[in-house]
Amino acid sequence: MDMAFSISHQIGSLCGTQVPLSESGTGPAEAAGIVSVKSPAANMRCRIQRQPMDADGLSPPMSPCRSTSPVFGATRPDLSMACQALMVGETASTTTETVEEYREPRPVRGKGSGVPVYVMMPLDSVNAGHGVNKKRAMNASLQALKSAGVEGVMMDVWWGLVERERPGEYNFGGYAELLEMCRRHGLKVQAVMSFHQCGGNVGDSCTIPLPKWVVEEIEKDQDLAYTDQWGRRNYEYISLGCDNLPVLKGRTPVHCYADFMRAFRDNFKHFLGDTIVEIQVGMGPAGELRYPSYPELNGTWKFPGIGAFQCYDRYMRSSLKAAAEAVGKPEWGNGGPTDAGHYNNWPEDTPFFRRDGGWNTPYGEFFLGWYSQMLLEHGERVLQPATAVFSGTGVKISVKVAGIHWHYASRSHAPELTAGYYNTRHRDGYLPIAQTLARHGAVFNFTCIEMRDDEQPAEAGCSPEGLVRQVGMAAAAAGAALAGENALPRYDERAHEQIIGAADGAEREAMCAFTYLRMGPELFQPDNWRRFVALVKRMGEGRKAGRCREEVEREADSFVSATRPLVQEAAAALVHG
Repeated sequence: MDMAFSISHQIGSLCGTQVPLSESGTGPAEAAGIVSVKSPAANMRCRIQRQPMDADGLSPPMSPCRSTSPVFGATRPDLSMACQALMVGETASTTTETVEEYREPRPVRGKGSGVPVYVMMPLDSVNAGHGVNKKRAMNASLQALKSAGVEGVMMDVWWGLVERERPGEYNFGGYAELLEMCRRHGLKVQAVMSFHQCGGNVGDSCTIPLPKWVVEEIEKDQDLAYTDQWGRRNYEYISLGCDNLPVLKGRTPVHCYADFMRAFRDNFKHFLGDTIVEIQVGMGPAGELRYPSYPELNGTWKFPGIGAFQCYDRYMRSSLKAAAEAVGKPEWGNGGPTDAGHYNNWPEDTPFFRRDGGWNTPYGEFFLGWYSQMLLEHGERVLQPATAVFSGTGVKISVKVAGIHWHYASRSHAPELTAGYYNTRHRDGYLPIAQTLARHGAVFNFTCIEMRDDEQPAEAGCSPEGLVRQVGMAAAAAGAALAGENALPRYDERAHEQIIGAADGAEREAMCAFTYLRMGPELFQPDNWRRFVALVKRMGEGRKAGRCREEVEREADSFVSATRPLVQEAAAALVHG
């Protein structure tokens, strides 16, 4: 990090290197990244409106009665030009590897040692034509990030683009060019295996559906989609209830994920461990290990609603029925709790989630234990092939967990429960997740670390700070490395101070990495950029004695000014070609 902020080093090395916008020396198929593999057939403040229990005219019946039972247990022309460019743009068997349980502890960073910063790339960095979107703007932006001392970038590798047309046929065009661009700039890459649909979640700026052939199968069998108690289907991610069933043209969803990761490994093996240093494995909607319990699409859910359980497709219901019979309570297997309210209710509006409601009864413990265990087992099923596929490549595996901080102050923690995190006043729901990740040597990637309690609506019982502390303690107890992200775009110093405090870990080891949301025109606005450079500098240094914030910011200002010709030269190429 200190080298990245050496002005003479930056001007000497980066100014003297011209970054080509295209590659040569490879054949058409290799350059396009086409592979064919045969396989078997600001913050969350808002105006809050509480919804009545009979939303949509539905008033669910009560859940089963209580009884005893077993329990699952200054303006810079260079950056403004880059902003304009970003805004305008330009015209077989799947289990051959041996699954090995992780045995050696993965290293974590010590207190005060500094945290490397990555930056999320635009969701549509690769377009539907398998090319780099806004190539010139992308090249200039990556160069600017490198000059600021950023460690690397995070890019989504979309299942819906790569294996779009036919099963087993992978087109990595665009990604090959983008990875080479990152390599030439000296940036590391966190590659996200994005097995979910883009569109419908917070911050989704484009729409990328699941592969066409997968959508066709869902159209034939709607129960492949997550379903709520009112019959609404969610098409963001295939229901985990059919993980091990050959419902996708002869392959199971887990086999499809494994084949995709294997194809990625084989196609980009020359980048692994050097440029590509982390594989984040998509586990659900928005790539997070959770159920799609709070979908924003079409206004179904609005903050701070409690969400709704997603266990009503026939595959999930079949599993619930078997679980209920196994504990001698077959009547508990007919469905989830039907008095848990609607998406936009609050906990105290519902019999199930209120202070002493159904969640705290033997039935509630049984259902929530089953529901959360299904999510944990899904994580296991996807992590096993991921660790096998990338074993020996030198990359880390990571999993993203959502920061559901609203109604955290309530006893039931209803929004976390509907998302599959069995976290209540009486139970730590994040320790089992951390233990699962630690078993596979996977990094626990958590969101919302930029948020403060006093920025949230007090009446909604939000506590992002308390949640981040709990997750940090769970990761430490389980021996899992912890990484972080900001959940919403924030460019203000107050958010940056919160990020630094959370990432540096005053009561635990520092996070192993922090990923900043997101590269785009707003980041390159002069004031935002200056503050971002200071953030990267402070994160890289860690808690060093005698280095006050003002000193670091003065140094960042000098750095931005001194490297202005470098970035301006790159940005000019966006206009003049």
